[in-house]
Amino acid sequence: MSRWKLALIVLAVIVLAIVGWRWLSGSSPAGNRAGRAGDGDAAIPVTVVAAETRNVPVYLNALGTVQALNTVTVSAQVGGQLKALHFEEGAEIEAGSLIAEIDPRTYQAALAQAEAKRKQDAAQLSASRSTLKRYEELIRKNFVSAQDLENQRQTVHQQEALVAADDAAVANARTELGYTRITAPITGIAGIRQIDVGNLVQANSTALVVLTQVHPLNVIFTLPAQELDAVRAAQARAPLAVTALDRTDSHVVAENGVLRVIDNQIDSTTGTFRLKAEFPNDDNALWPGQFVNVRMRLRTVEDGLVVPTQAVQRGPEGDYVYLVGEDDTVEMRNVTTTGEDGDTHVLIGTGLAPGDRVVTEGQFRLKPGSKVVPMAPGEAPKAPSAEDIRKAAQQGQRGGRPPR
Repeated sequence: MSRWKLALIVLAVIVLAIVGWRWLSGSSPAGNRAGRAGDGDAAIPVTVVAAETRNVPVYLNALGTVQALNTVTVSAQVGGQLKALHFEEGAEIEAGSLIAEIDPRTYQAALAQAEAKRKQDAAQLSASRSTLKRYEELIRKNFVSAQDLENQRQTVHQQEALVAADDAAVANARTELGYTRITAPITGIAGIRQIDVGNLVQANSTALVVLTQVHPLNVIFTLPAQELDAVRAAQARAPLAVTALDRTDSHVVAENGVLRVIDNQIDSTTGTFRLKAEFPNDDNALWPGQFVNVRMRLRTVEDGLVVPTQAVQRGPEGDYVYLVGEDDTVEMRNVTTTGEDGDTHVLIGTGLAPGDRVVTEGQFRLKPGSKVVPMAPGEAPKAPSAEDIRKAAQQGQRGGRPPR
């Protein structure tokens, strides 16, 4: 083989080796990593909000049960036939209003008999007093003995006692006659009637209706025992405001509640203590037996530092946020939360200062040191311009990707 042919073969092998090496290096993982590194250098659009200070109310939440301020079972105090009912079921009845009537004729007769007996005894007393007066005049003339005078005095005393007993009997008969007209002892809502007209009722055993006072109403709820000292201290400073919400916390059922009573003992089986709050309930929004969520305002944190709830992330070492620096790069900052500010913000104890910018949306694409494009809430990232697209294409070509 001539020298020229050998040189040509060696040159061809070298050219093929170079071409193969370039092709392999362009499609190798290292090349791909270089391309991705070029893409990773691009700034990531995220939503950023600054930490701010405000007065933050601190609440305690619990499940409560609505309880009537007073509940009375109206019963007959005398027996007899139920003559009439004078209330509507479900209607509000004022205290003193007539509820029912029992046939009064037996009690009217008993009253008349007691009054007649009193008149009889009063007449006898009047005669005995006249006799005693004559005896006192005749004793001076020795026409009657001292023993007769004393006996007459005792007779007058006995008949005075009889008249006093008759007065009591008349009052008792009049009271029993008054019990035939049953009136409302409190102002409240009438429940379903327990008996119909025409039935015989027994004294102190037959229930007619249940009255429930709903203005105002109480709400009974429980809190963990560890909150007792804080609640007592806050209650000593000022009455605590209580709000009742529906079971889903979607809207307020009643406001203007005030904590009235802290129970005098802790339930050792549950580790909780009971509290009673009172609500005016002028609009009848609360109803006895209803379950509500209770929110009691314990105190207010002055100038508390708050951030949106979605800014706080949970990690292996606790809560953290992505903090945006002045050069628009992010760092992970550990924080502690000390409470909630409504449903949208959390109260920060340590880790941030007023004005610090934290990421609220787009955290899943971030890592410490990432470059970001800060945007306001609701702001959308700008569409790339033609120049941006051209530069990105040039950067992709410099990354060594083989043409397709």
